[in-house]
Amino acid sequence: MGWSFKVHGGVAAGLGAVFLALAWLTRLPGTLPLLDERWLLPLNFVVVFPTVTAALARLVLARTDKAQFWQASRCLPGKVQAGLAMLFLSGMAMMFLNMGREGNLQSAEVRDGKYFAFDTSARGTAELSWEQYQVVLEVDQRSMLTIPGVVLVGAACAVLAAGELRRADRGVAPSR
Repeated sequence: MGWSFKVHGGVAAGLGAVFLALAWLTRLPGTLPLLDERWLLPLNFVVVFPTVTAALARLVLARTDKAQFWQASRCLPGKVQAGLAMLFLSGMAMMFLNMGREGNLQSAEVRDGKYFAFDTSARGTAELSWEQYQVVLEVDQRSMLTIPGVVLVGAACAVLAAGELRRADRGVAPSR
């Protein structure tokens, strides 16, 4: 596999690991002060969009189908497979644990000194206590970190599989 595939896959996996680690840190009591939603969404877009787009482009250029993708994924070294699987399962566990939290409330905000959140069941805003506001804020942070983290891990797997396919097309022995 070429070095560019390794670098791209490593960067995607590393960024995914950072996002997932920050998501797990939101499980600690209190909110993370570094994670302000005003810059978290643009950061997600700036980091995730180009990485995933390039990964998908590499898969398209490799002209792969599902069967070839899974075979190429199985050709990755065992430690790489284990690391990607651990990151992916960590993200899925976070999503599963996050599903039942704080019901239908999302997008917490402060207006005129009062706390509000969008209530999806009533399709309107609801006023919250400070404690509810903190919980909704943590849940929002968690999902804004978990979903991009899992997507980046998937992109890393796609890039590394495309690299293996390219290596196999050239007839080069695998490097383990």
